[in-house]
Amino acid sequence: MLLKDKVCVVAGAASLRSIGYAAAELFAEHGAKVVVADLAMDDQVTASIKDSIEERLHRTVILHGFQCDISSPEDCQRLATNIVSLHGTIDCLVNSAAIVNSRPFLEIDSKNLDAMLNVNLKGAFHLCQSMLSVFAERKSGTIVNVASVAAQRGGGLVGGAHYAASKGGVISLTRSIAREFGPLGIRANVVCPSMTETGMLDGNVSDSMFKDVIAQIPLRRAAKPAEIAGACLFLASDLAGYVTGATVDVNGGSHIH
Repeated sequence: MLLKDKVCVVAGAASLRSIGYAAAELFAEHGAKVVVADLAMDDQVTASIKDSIEERLHRTVILHGFQCDISSPEDCQRLATNIVSLHGTIDCLVNSAAIVNSRPFLEIDSKNLDAMLNVNLKGAFHLCQSMLSVFAERKSGTIVNVASVAAQRGGGLVGGAHYAASKGGVISLTRSIAREFGPLGIRANVVCPSMTETGMLDGNVSDSMFKDVIAQIPLRRAAKPAEIAGACLFLASDLAGYVTGATVDVNGGSHIH
């Protein structure tokens, strides 16, 4: 087991179709004590996540859920405090919490822009900052932020320019963390998926658009959430012990650079 007894926080895991849920399931499979956090998290959602994972693994897992609005620094700090109170420490953060919106550049108003940046970029900043306050004291910890191929190629798939810009900020943020906190033994990396079969496609991608995008991907299909989770597991584990500040592409060849 790659994460045996590690306390791993996964943000953005409320949907069973999400990358966050897939990461929570895979991390639990590898022995982690999982904490799932999401704005939509409550006792019922937590129970459904735990039940789904235990049904697939055929064993009990240690999993707790907390509601958290990552756009709020106070909420993020409260999350970190609650996890330390529960488990005594935090070993890993996987941040896959995000929103997406597809619209032309000239139709993006300040409200749309603020909403995108508040969750995707400022939310990532707040969440990382709260976990780093624990990691820095322990001189240990790993961060895996989920960005997007949109940040690398300038949108053009699902999200608009504001989405691509917010995810581009996540890449820069992750690299900055890696550089500043590396001397403390703390690693930070980013995963850039392309189109993935999650609920984020709902209402943002028509059937014809989906087929057009797939036709341009060398592997000729969208990613499955578990495939993105696999990259997160690698980066969170000791297998990636000398990897920090890296951007790992999981895009089916849609952006080869």
